[in-house]
Amino acid sequence: MELLRFSAFWCGTILFGSVLLEQKGVSSMNMLKLKLLCKFCDVESTSCTGTGSCMTDCGITSICPHPEDVCVSIWRKRVDNVTIDTICHNPAHKLHGLMLEDYNNSKCEMRERNGMGSQFFICSCSEDECNNHVFFTPYSLDSQVVSVILVSLVPLLVLAMLVITSFYWYRIYHQRHAGAKRKKTPLDFSDGRAIMMDDDGSDSSSTHANNLNHNTELLPIELDSQVGKGRFAEVYKAKLKQGATGAGEPFETVAVKIFADEEYASWKNEKDIFSDADLRHENVLHFLTAEEHKVEKQYWLITAYHPQGNLQEYLTRHVISWDDLWVLGGSLARGVAHLHSDHTLCGRYKVPIVHRDIKSSNILVKGDLTCVLCDFGLGLRLDNSLSVDELANSGQVGTARYMAPEVLESRINLENIESFKQTDVYSMALVLWEITSRCNAIGEVKDYEPPFGKVREHPCVESMKDSVLRDRGRPEIPSSWINHPGIQVVCGTIDECWDHDPEARLTAQCVAERFNDMEHPDKLSGRSNSEEKIPQDISVTEFEEIEKKEVCLRNYNAPAGEAENYNQPSS
Repeated sequence: MELLRFSAFWCGTILFGSVLLEQKGVSSMNMLKLKLLCKFCDVESTSCTGTGSCMTDCGITSICPHPEDVCVSIWRKRVDNVTIDTICHNPAHKLHGLMLEDYNNSKCEMRERNGMGSQFFICSCSEDECNNHVFFTPYSLDSQVVSVILVSLVPLLVLAMLVITSFYWYRIYHQRHAGAKRKKTPLDFSDGRAIMMDDDGSDSSSTHANNLNHNTELLPIELDSQVGKGRFAEVYKAKLKQGATGAGEPFETVAVKIFADEEYASWKNEKDIFSDADLRHENVLHFLTAEEHKVEKQYWLITAYHPQGNLQEYLTRHVISWDDLWVLGGSLARGVAHLHSDHTLCGRYKVPIVHRDIKSSNILVKGDLTCVLCDFGLGLRLDNSLSVDELANSGQVGTARYMAPEVLESRINLENIESFKQTDVYSMALVLWEITSRCNAIGEVKDYEPPFGKVREHPCVESMKDSVLRDRGRPEIPSSWINHPGIQVVCGTIDECWDHDPEARLTAQCVAERFNDMEHPDKLSGRSNSEEKIPQDISVTEFEEIEKKEVCLRNYNAPAGEAENYNQPSS
């Protein structure tokens, strides 16, 4: 116990002694601090201009009277009188009403001070004769003003950083969450599940903005077999690798349309039309992505695959029922009406599009026998910004067999964009005729043949001019076809759609409404398809047809929600 007390006593003594020594050391350091040597001249003229750096030219060097003193230089300009003053001064006290804030500097850096009655610069420093060489710097804000600005801005900057960071992490979480969902849900392109592309990729990557692939690498696609060939491209059935999902098939079947390098313009036009998200519709081919294969000098469009093939092939292989005609024709009209419409189903504005090459080989058949429009290589967006010259430069395009009379004559009314839609309606009427010609409801069904089947296989424009313009010819509608009530309405619609006068034709929307307003196909097909004549009480009179046409045309131009209803006579 005694030993413990002895040790504590000596420890305290040593600690107390070290504190005393430290205090004495500080005092001795203060006593040993040398006084500065500073230039010390009264106010005198100077050649310093107040910019850059200069020497004071003071010839007197003095030892400052106090150890705390620092060297100071003051430069003034009153009208044409420029002077400089070099002195020693204690920074703890004001000089000319100013506190010296820069006295710890090794250089004398002049700073302008306002409110001194003249142009006034002052500097201070803590090295021997440091006030002999002065440096002029531009005026700076008072430290208090700077502090106020910083205090005001820093919270805003911190808040902005928090908002940006929060948004970034939200996007990352959302994308990962969506990616996890996509991995759990297998893709099914045949049923029309696809996302539209809406941006352009880089020169060496895929162009897509969908839930299939957001990387810059090309999709893992293996071409299978060629299923079609047109003027600008070849179409292949292909396998899209889905990766290890743990279940289901490792591949998804897609269609790949491949353009050669020289057909870049056609590829780009079709890609740009598909890039419009408002194009998405159940009766328009669903688009997945576009890719540039620069090594092979090829351009790809990747879309949903429909194993039934195009409508021309389907009609060649199959005789259809009235039910099938009703589904095929109605879906075709709805697809064209959607292209031509200037608003989406939800009422949002969209740019109308004309196909300009509607024909049975440019229409695909889905598993439920509904139609989807494809091949938009000649499509045209009817943007309000297009000038008459730009519309005129679009040229005489399309397939000669399906060209409207005004296209064959190159006499489209460029002042009215509706004129382009009317050419699509004419072509659609020929396709509806093809569908009807293979329906067993007309009686005897002949082998498939295209419209104007008597002309050669690939007629030129001049040949079609003879048939369509000179002879005013149209594909034949035999009287036996109208023995079926539904076929009669369809044939009447076809006749109005291929009218020689473009303005007399129905709109695609009107045709779609006609199909919707027909009696349900089950009721119509319940009657005899070919033997029973139409009862007089359900015949469509000429007056009723004209009235229906006028109402339908008014509905197409009417604002949403203000359409009139046409009451068809009941059977």
